[in-house]
Amino acid sequence: MQTLANWDGGPGPWILFFPLFWATVAVGVVTLLRRTVRRGRGTPWRAPDGRPAADSPLAVLGRRFASGEIDEDEYWRRLSVLEEHFGHTGNSGAR
Repeated sequence: MQTLANWDGGPGPWILFFPLFWATVAVGVVTLLRRTVRRGRGTPWRAPDGRPAADSPLAVLGRRFASGEIDEDEYWRRLSVLEEHFGHTGNSGAR
């Protein structure tokens, strides 16, 4: 302990703060990741309750189909492309 506190060319007691600093950073990162996953933010195109978010490509596609901008064939074609790109959409796009 005497050499650690020696200021004559030794590292000094401040060297003990490095492990403490990195432990604090690690705990902060783990806490942030756990809160993010727990709140359902793990997937960007779904709300926490499992429905597509209002501005998601799936919601936009559904609104366009419901308003008559696209027909059923184009809806299913585009939905299959979205499923390939973003993964499984849950209930196969049924609204």
